[in-house]
Amino acid sequence: MAQSPHMSRGIVKQVLSGDSVVIRGQPRGGPPPERQLCLSNVNAPKLARRSNPNVEGSVETRDEPFAWEAREFLRKKLIGKEVLFTVEYKVPGTGREYGCIFLQKGQELENITESIVSEGLVELIDLEELAKSDGRGKWSADASNHVREIKWSLETPRHFLDANQGKEFNAVIEHVRDGCTVRAFLLPDFYHVTVMFTGIKCPMIRREGDKEIPEPFSDEAKFFTESRLLQREVKIILEGVSNQNYIGTIIHPAGNIAELLLREGFARCVDWSMAVLSKGHDKLRAAERFAREKRLRLWKNYVSNAPSVNVKNKEFTGKVMECVNADALVIKTQDGELKKIHFSSLRPPRMVPKEDGTQEKISDLKDNKKPRPLYDIPYIDGFPERTCATVTIGGVNVAEALISKGFATVLRHRQDDDQRSSCYDELLSAETRAVKNAKGLHSKSDRPIHRVADLSGEPAKAKQFLPFLQRAGRSLGIVEFVASGSRLRLYLPKETCLVEVEVEAIDKAGNFIGWLFVENTNLSVALVEAGLSQVHFTAERSNFYHQLTVAEAQAKSSKLKLWANYEEPKNIVEIEETERKCNFKKVVVTETQRSLSFWAQHVESGGQLEKLMADLHNELSTNPPLTGSYTARKGDLCAALFVDNNCFPPQAHEYHLAFIELPNDVEAEADALDAFKNLNRQFMLNVEFKVSNQSLHSKKS
Repeated sequence: MAQSPHMSRGIVKQVLSGDSVVIRGQPRGGPPPERQLCLSNVNAPKLARRSNPNVEGSVETRDEPFAWEAREFLRKKLIGKEVLFTVEYKVPGTGREYGCIFLQKGQELENITESIVSEGLVELIDLEELAKSDGRGKWSADASNHVREIKWSLETPRHFLDANQGKEFNAVIEHVRDGCTVRAFLLPDFYHVTVMFTGIKCPMIRREGDKEIPEPFSDEAKFFTESRLLQREVKIILEGVSNQNYIGTIIHPAGNIAELLLREGFARCVDWSMAVLSKGHDKLRAAERFAREKRLRLWKNYVSNAPSVNVKNKEFTGKVMECVNADALVIKTQDGELKKIHFSSLRPPRMVPKEDGTQEKISDLKDNKKPRPLYDIPYIDGFPERTCATVTIGGVNVAEALISKGFATVLRHRQDDDQRSSCYDELLSAETRAVKNAKGLHSKSDRPIHRVADLSGEPAKAKQFLPFLQRAGRSLGIVEFVASGSRLRLYLPKETCLVEVEVEAIDKAGNFIGWLFVENTNLSVALVEAGLSQVHFTAERSNFYHQLTVAEAQAKSSKLKLWANYEEPKNIVEIEETERKCNFKKVVVTETQRSLSFWAQHVESGGQLEKLMADLHNELSTNPPLTGSYTARKGDLCAALFVDNNCFPPQAHEYHLAFIELPNDVEAEADALDAFKNLNRQFMLNVEFKVSNQSLHSKKS
């Protein structure tokens, strides 16, 4: 009696064709052993093969009808599953083994050979007639339509990538070259492509002649990928091209294989590949960080060189005070401290014309804005200490904005250098977009030449420009340097500027004198109003003199800055003491009033007055005036007709008694006034002094 064949267990690793598979054992401390098994007593259609340029006479072959369907039948039924198999015989010389494979379903065993023969996908004499009669598989009427049109290579991989950017391809992984590189068929058009996983790199298997020298953990990484992806149905997103190979992301229902490789310590992130990753940068970095912290496999000897930053001061808000150059700012914190901040992982262009645009871009983003710096690198070994940070304004990463515009590039760090920007992957992606769109530094056109005329300290050249600047009126410019509160160095490119300047004159040293405006605010007026400067006498000829004087008056009244101890000067009236002169003249009091004022006439001119009055009466009697013929004016000398029909010249001198005040009591005041009226009418009068054109006199009887 013949002995039954020995039944073995294994896991189907790969289906080579409709009648051949690769079976592996269970892993124990490393990749398990493998064996190839062909189904006995059957013959499957042959799959297409590409030509091998290294083998003379090698030619490309096409699929036999239903060869792909036969392979897919076994792949979908067996791949990754545990099976039972027997080896019936081995071919001498080649060592190829033939046998049967059984798939356990509950308590029953399915004979895979019988299943595939019954589908008409392979030849077997006993079951072939049944397949022929049913018109199955290769015996069907449309067998010629079941031959694949395989595209083994693409002449222009870049064009294919651009045409399918972001598209998810259904694919089947055909071969695993190493832990991060696979070959796959893109369905349904059967593009045969080699895909490297985006963002990571696994240990490689180097070839030296006929020998293969594996790097540490290369076999383990390859097995890790094979056991999860080989001949599995996946989705592939192509994201880049490198040496005719594609860079892409493999999407499996169980997760991202690249993230799993990083998390297990079989791979590390690579910056050049991260630049083309469409999404998920943070997940890959987090997975790598986890493996580093756990010292897994590749990271077993890892020592971190990341900078130590005080958590309290890691992030702060401040105001930009100065743009030093294209990668540095001076920021004033809320505590009033000035800090010089450099952009992390950013390389500015050298001092060539392009940098003008870079610094203008920074000024445009930051002047009068409040950025939020996040410390990344507090120092650099071997160089003067500098603070590097990621600066954001309104959620916009300034370094990323500069790089995306092509005004700067990303600093390339060593792979083991942890002193880099916390948003390094975003910077790489921004640079990739700028290169693709040929922006800024990456433009293929000639760089524009910016010719700048430096007028600082050159009076002769400055005088040549003065008429043009005066006629231009208010011009746009950028403040490059502040020498003092009232002296600035300006750059006037005539466009894309932040300040306005109006030139009026020039001094002996060739410096222009004028007005500077920021957001329609006169800087001179603002300085005076804040108490930081005072008005110069030369401003009297300016149109802004009134605004300056008003601003200075407000600053003085508020005692701001320069005027903190200012006191208004007091007008002190100095009274000159002169020797009293007495020149008494006889007067006759004609009328008295309250407050001791009176009218008087000089006695010496009495004869002349009487003669004048006689002549006046005679004239008025002989030639009486016509009513309404004369209109009196202020200051005219005239004769007035009183109620007794007598005419008198209406002039008299008003005097006040000097050095005398009336009592406050009402009755006493009335008695004093009555006594003054009843005094003698004729007195001796002396003028003591005058107040507001009124004479104060002393008199005696």
